[in-house]
Amino acid sequence: MTLTACGKGAEKASTHPQPKPSGGAGVVLGGGGDGSTSPGASDTGFDLQHVFTGQGAWAAIASERYLPMYKGPAPKATSKFVFDTRNPFGKNSPFLVEDAKRLNGKTWLKLLLPIRPNGRAAWAKESDVRLVSRSDRIVVDLSKRMLSPYRDAKLVDQFQVGVGTPSTPTGTGTFYIYQRVPQADPNGPYGILAYGLSGFSPVISDWPGGGRMAMHGTPYESNKGQAVSHGCVRVFNADLRTMRDLPLGTPVIIRQ
Repeated sequence: MTLTACGKGAEKASTHPQPKPSGGAGVVLGGGGDGSTSPGASDTGFDLQHVFTGQGAWAAIASERYLPMYKGPAPKATSKFVFDTRNPFGKNSPFLVEDAKRLNGKTWLKLLLPIRPNGRAAWAKESDVRLVSRSDRIVVDLSKRMLSPYRDAKLVDQFQVGVGTPSTPTGTGTFYIYQRVPQADPNGPYGILAYGLSGFSPVISDWPGGGRMAMHGTPYESNKGQAVSHGCVRVFNADLRTMRDLPLGTPVIIRQ
């Protein structure tokens, strides 16, 4: 597991193979977490006009380990780089689909990448991925220090959470669940579970995982509504149990 953590040195960085595929495109290493779905047939119902809305979202799982990425849709586009989607558990981690376009009978997908800088995206061919729908969405309001889970566009609950301090703030933007790492010790720094996010701390880069942000548990109810973390969103264990089965690729929107 490679997350920012809310206590430096609380975990060890993991490593995974980094072989180079054949071809001239450079390789961008992603990594990931357990719980991703193996390649297979896409879910039905994908709509170019409703790719990422309040009603739902889509995640794309690469058919092969190395996914060719493009600057944009084009009839004769050549790959800009190749993204290594393999995670430490041997699965291909999904990407959140931000947009989609159809050109000359082919569908192109704009995918949010789990690398720096936050918000970086690239395009891939639909034929190179499997699409899966995501009905859950997490919204974190930093000013209210409130987490709101939605399912099928309906508010399910609301929880007070701990957020980053003024010197180590929680990053804002559109992210998604990139890793799911259950914890053996519920009284440890990550509580019962850690969800690694696709985004990174705006100020921390030298920790394991490069400063990746996380939404994770905490055994301390006193963290609720407080600015106490190094950029993670801390969710009291009892509250996080109601969200313990969120799939990879679930959108997480963090706003000020």
